[in-house]
Amino acid sequence: MVHSCCAVGCENRAGGRKKVTSHRACVAQMMESACCRVPLACCRPRVLILHALFWGVVALRVFGAALLAEDKLAAAKVAVVPCWLLEEFVVTAECAQCDAFQTKTRPACGQTGYVEKVNCTKSNRDDYKSCRSAVTEESFFWKFEGVMLSGTALSAILVVLRQRRLDRLASDKVRRQIESI
Repeated sequence: MVHSCCAVGCENRAGGRKKVTSHRACVAQMMESACCRVPLACCRPRVLILHALFWGVVALRVFGAALLAEDKLAAAKVAVVPCWLLEEFVVTAECAQCDAFQTKTRPACGQTGYVEKVNCTKSNRDDYKSCRSAVTEESFFWKFEGVMLSGTALSAILVVLRQRRLDRLASDKVRRQIESI
């Protein structure tokens, strides 16, 4: 793998003061120079093949997981569509936490652990819909706010400390310049 800075260096060296017999020798020489800081060991075919295999496996894992998730979603779509997706509904029982038996028997309980009873207006059918608990959402909100506030405070402290350090370095530099006069 020849980087652009190495190729330009080879052209410059071939026409310049140092004559190189082959492009490979030039590239090897440039790889060890200050111009191109790519270690020569990284360009060996074995290392390149290992890198390609590693990233190939990573890509297969990521895309394979995405494909499996799509298959599961497609299987769920084949199942009976709840009435509340197709028509208007009225909530007859507020959002409540599912117990162990409901979690196993009602698919709506599996998503969030909370369920509400709805009545579809056209078909007059009772169904269960997954919901989010207001208490759980509030606790998530306050946890998020706490993390953001902590991050803000930490960032502000780091900025102040860095600014003090930079001010100290600048004043030391000015003091040294004045002392040298």
